[in-house]
Amino acid sequence: MSDEINTLQDLDAIASGTAQVEETPREPVRDELGRSYATGKRKDAVARVWIKPGSGKVMVNGKEMKVYFARPVLQMILRQPFTISGTEDQFDVMATVVGGGLSGQAGAVKHGISKALQLYDPSLRGALKAAGFLTRDSRVVERKKYGRAKARKSFQFSKR
Repeated sequence: MSDEINTLQDLDAIASGTAQVEETPREPVRDELGRSYATGKRKDAVARVWIKPGSGKVMVNGKEMKVYFARPVLQMILRQPFTISGTEDQFDVMATVVGGGLSGQAGAVKHGISKALQLYDPSLRGALKAAGFLTRDSRVVERKKYGRAKARKSFQFSKR
């Protein structure tokens, strides 16, 4: 902040919104081919996602979405960012994903699509952020501890 707040009136002016606060509008981030790129992560899965205007075709690791993610629930997860932003069948997606299982990979691709959408069109950021799609889900598997059967489970206790 270049301006200092010295009085309570200055603080009230900022809180009520009457103070002049300059916000720089976000610029679209696209490469020379007109694509936006983002990395999505979930559990141990990492997805690299490129989006470009198109007919709504989604390719994951060189396969169609319906082939790679056969379960309808996982396909629904991948479509969520488009339905929230109102851009169904407007973008082609090309994603490569490694690590984790299918559920984590679907979450990683969803995170990558959301980030790439808001980079392509910054006006979509509000809807995606309100839905929680731009936040990385940081929950990961807890490590196994020594003296334990699993991360928290103990061995069976016997008095004799």
